[in-house]
Amino acid sequence: MTDRNGARILVDQLIAQGVERATCVPGESYLSVLDALIGSGIDLLTCRQEGGASMMAEAYGKLTGRPGVCFVTRGPGATNAAAGVHVAMQDSTPMVLFVGQIARGMRHREAFQELDYRAVFGSMAKWVVEIDEADRIPELVARAFRVAMQGRPGPVVVALPEDMLDDMADVPDAPRVVPAESAPPEDDTARLGEMLARAERPMVIVGGSRWTEPARDRLMAFAEAWELPVTVSYRRGGIFPASHPAYAGDLSLGASPKLAGAIRASDLLILMGTRLSEVASDSYRLLGIPSRDGALVHVHPDPEEIGRVYQPDLGICATPEGLTRALDTLRPEAPRDGAWREAARAAYIDWSEEPRPNPGAFQMAEMVCWLRDNLPDDAIVTNGAGNFAAWVHRYYRFRGFNTYLAPTSGSMGYGFPAGLMAKRQNPDRLVVTVAGDGDLMMTGQEMATAAHHGIPLITVVIDNGIYGTIRMHQEREYPNRQSATALTNPDFVAWARSHGAFAEKVEAMAEFPDAFERARASGLPALLHCPLEPEAISPATTLSRLRGEE
Repeated sequence: MTDRNGARILVDQLIAQGVERATCVPGESYLSVLDALIGSGIDLLTCRQEGGASMMAEAYGKLTGRPGVCFVTRGPGATNAAAGVHVAMQDSTPMVLFVGQIARGMRHREAFQELDYRAVFGSMAKWVVEIDEADRIPELVARAFRVAMQGRPGPVVVALPEDMLDDMADVPDAPRVVPAESAPPEDDTARLGEMLARAERPMVIVGGSRWTEPARDRLMAFAEAWELPVTVSYRRGGIFPASHPAYAGDLSLGASPKLAGAIRASDLLILMGTRLSEVASDSYRLLGIPSRDGALVHVHPDPEEIGRVYQPDLGICATPEGLTRALDTLRPEAPRDGAWREAARAAYIDWSEEPRPNPGAFQMAEMVCWLRDNLPDDAIVTNGAGNFAAWVHRYYRFRGFNTYLAPTSGSMGYGFPAGLMAKRQNPDRLVVTVAGDGDLMMTGQEMATAAHHGIPLITVVIDNGIYGTIRMHQEREYPNRQSATALTNPDFVAWARSHGAFAEKVEAMAEFPDAFERARASGLPALLHCPLEPEAISPATTLSRLRGEE
C-alpha cells in the first residue's frame, strides 16, 4: 500500500463498491474529489440543480438495488439536495449523498455555508456521518453502503471536510458490501401455509423495495399455486406484471373502489414488503388500526416496520428474496377454487380497459392507453407528482420488471430527472416521462443536462395551466375561490428546442401517435407539449363537478 489523499481513497471506495455512475453539481468544497474522479471509469453526470441531481441518484437506486451516489457542495447545495433525500427515505431506496463540508478547524463559527448535517438530515436519512480522518474513509463508506441497502433501504448522508480530503493516509480498501438477507423461520412458514389452507378469500399486497426479478418470478408461481389475487401498493407497478392473471390492480391515488372492497372482504391479507402507508391505505382507512377484521400477515425486511401501524396475526422479518424462497416450499394439498382471484382480475380489467373521455381535444386516457398498447414490455415509464399521474395509475399496465419510477413521497419534479437516469442506465430501452406542467418546471433545468450528456429521453408534458392537485382540493373545500393555483407557462416547444431538443405541440389525441414516433426517431432529448383542459382534473371528475355545477 502507498499513501493516498482522502479524495483518492474515497473514489477508490466507490470503485470497490461497484459504482458505475454518479451525479453532481460541482462545488469548491470537494474539488479534490472531482479531480480524483478523472480517469476513474465512473460516469459523472453534471447536473444543473442539486434537487435534480439527488433525484437522479435516487432513481439509480430504484433501478439497480445498489445505492445511487450524488455529490453536492455544502450549505445551499446540501439543502437543495434534500428533496431527493426525502424521496429516498419515503420510497425505501438506497442512496448515498456526499456533501462537501467546511475545513475542520472552522467548525462552530458559522463559517461560509456551514451546516450541522446531522441536525439538518437527521429526520430524513437512515444515517448521517462526518468523516474526520482520511484513514477511516474505507470503514465509513462501506458502512454507509451497507446501511443504505440493508433492512429497509434508505438514504445515507456523508459529510466530507475539505481539508480532510487532502490528508494523506495508508489504508486498505474495504470489500464490496452485499446486504444481508433474512428469511422466515420454518415455523412461521408452516403457519402461513396453514392460514392459506383455511382462507377462502386470501389476497396479497406487494410493495416496498429490495425486489429482484427472480423473487418476482417466485411470487408469481406462489400466486398461481394458491389462486391468489395480487395487488401492488402505491406506485410499485413494476414489481408484479399487470399482464399476469393474478394481478388485481394497484393502490395508487384514484384506486378502484371494487379493489378496496375486495381487500376489506378478504379473510387473509398478506402484506409483502410494503408499509401500506397513507396513500395505499386510503388515509389509513382501508384496514382497521391496530387490527383488522380477518387475518393479517405482515412481511417486511425491517422488524421495526412490523406492527408500527397494523398489528398482524403473523409478523415475519424477511427480505423478498428470503421470503419467496420460503414460499416455494408451500403448495396446497388440493386444487383451489379460482373464482375469488378471477373476480378480482375481472374487476381490474373492467376498471382499466376502456378510456373514459375528458373535456377538451386532448384525451388523457386515450393517450395513456396508446402508450400501454404500443410501448415494448421493457419500456420504462416515469412520472412525478400531480393529478395527471392518476391516468397513468389507472390505465397503464406495467409488464416488465422494475419498469416504473415514481415517487411514493409525492415529490413534484421527480419524473424528469428519474427518466434521465433511467435512459442513461438503459440506453437501448425506451424511456418515457409523463410530466405535468407544474411538475416539469420544478426540475426542468435538467433539460440542459439531457442536452449536455446527449440523453434521448422522451417527455410528454401535460399542460393544464394550473397546479391541478391543489386546485382539485381547493374547489372541493372552497368552491369558486381560486388562490395561488393558476400558472403562466413558457412556450414549452420553444423552450425545449432552445436546448437542442426535438419538440412538438400535440393539441389533439389523433396527432399523438405520429408525433411520438417522430420524437422517438429523432434520437434527441424530446418533448411533446400536450395542452389539457383544466376541467379535466382527473379520470373520475371535473372541476365543475367538484364545484357542484354538474
